[in-house]
Amino acid sequence: MSTPAEDPPSQNGLQPDPTTNPEAQPESQTVLLVPDAEPAPAPAPEPEVQPELQPRPEAVVIDAADPTVEDAKETTTPIQSSSEGTSRPELKKDDEGSRTFTMRELLNGLKNDQGNETANESSSPYSYSHSEETPHQQQQEHNNAAMELINSVTGTDDDGRSRQRVLTFAAKRYASAIERNPDDYDALYNWALVLQESADNVSPDSTSPSKDALLEEACKKYDEATHLCPTLHDAFYNWAIAISDRAKMRGRTKEAEELWKQATKNYENAVLLNWNSPQALNNWGLALQELSAIVPAREKQSIVKSAISKFRAAIQLQFDFHRAIYNLGTVLYGLAEDTLRTGGSGNPKEVSPNELYSQSAIYIAAAHALKPNYNVYTSALRLVRSMLPLPYLKVGYLTAPPVGKPIAPHSDWKRSQFILNHEGLQQQVSKGDQKHVPLSGSGRSGDTAIKVNIPDIVSVSACGDLTLPPGAGLCIDTIHGPVYLIADSWDFLDGWLDAIRLVYTIYARSKSDVLAGIITG
Repeated sequence: MSTPAEDPPSQNGLQPDPTTNPEAQPESQTVLLVPDAEPAPAPAPEPEVQPELQPRPEAVVIDAADPTVEDAKETTTPIQSSSEGTSRPELKKDDEGSRTFTMRELLNGLKNDQGNETANESSSPYSYSHSEETPHQQQQEHNNAAMELINSVTGTDDDGRSRQRVLTFAAKRYASAIERNPDDYDALYNWALVLQESADNVSPDSTSPSKDALLEEACKKYDEATHLCPTLHDAFYNWAIAISDRAKMRGRTKEAEELWKQATKNYENAVLLNWNSPQALNNWGLALQELSAIVPAREKQSIVKSAISKFRAAIQLQFDFHRAIYNLGTVLYGLAEDTLRTGGSGNPKEVSPNELYSQSAIYIAAAHALKPNYNVYTSALRLVRSMLPLPYLKVGYLTAPPVGKPIAPHSDWKRSQFILNHEGLQQQVSKGDQKHVPLSGSGRSGDTAIKVNIPDIVSVSACGDLTLPPGAGLCIDTIHGPVYLIADSWDFLDGWLDAIRLVYTIYARSKSDVLAGIITG
């Protein structure tokens, strides 16, 4: 895993690892918080992917000046600012009460009242303040302020200076486009990208301009763009990234907490508008993880569980998304630390700290198997490998039907231990229970227990069926037919689903030998 060096230490004291482009190297992602464990130091969180600033197709033709980021950050999108504020009409003095108004004046007054009400209702922390100036004057002032910031950026090296010249030229084109058409949300979006990209050309120690000032101005442009076009999911996504960068500069402060909350809200909007985005879900989880390190203890656990659900959703959309896999491992490690420290709730159905540590190790091992050359994953694996049930990846209990009878009376189903490694899932049975019966899951006669070979798997899913005993149903569909099992709880089911899918994904990517090396030594 990698995390940018400038990021503050992640949750529980783990430092993020720097990353670059997701293709050349993995996309950089926000720092995963991995706790400094008493039993063992927590794995370093995966950094959040820096957005790749990709301009939307514009209504105004802007040629080579459009900024594009070659190295991946997470894709960013414009923000729209809420006010083009027409000021509310002043109250008339008593001596004007009898004056006759024309219909045009009455309609204009009504329009101004409604416009101001809408602006007030949809106000955002990044909205430009209302003033008595005309909308055109306000727009001109905002444009001038943004251009002053852009012009003051020089870049930190030759490449940065060359890149900044292109960005400055692009900003002038976008400013001209907005002067011609203030409702051009594509130009606003792309201008926000230019500001956000320019912030990366500023030294962290610079005060004129400051990185924060450029990001704040980018947020205002994103705000304007999203008010003009509320379906710009890229804008909400990139806006969230800009806010996250601002939050990181503020450490564990109240101001940072508010910024992380704004970032999570914008990631939520991005996912609602474009649900098929594992990157947005992953970054949403990272923002929640950062937020959980700041909020009061009573709020932390619910936020952490929400982060877990976002990482898990990202993995379900892209099974080999190693960043989300690693991030899920680190957040589970942090949850294990917290549960161990507080003693848990005492609920027997709640996952124990040891089980959480083991789950954490599974995800980190899987991330390493998919990307064995990532130093961050390798270092984290050294810390957690001993938490695996070696020489297996996962050991646990499932309720299963008699061997060879996938559909059997509920009373015949028995809870027994299963083991999962790089080759498959197998039931552990005592010698007295062994029977030589053909098994639909393995397709071979003479099997003494339920066994599913990884290459035979077609799909793995949760299932609910009246023919199955009550509980968290698991269906493993194989080339020989389905295998049905019941997990102890829905939380345990999630762990089994992910583990089996990850082992299959590693096999499909021809990395089973790496996983075998991890668990067999």
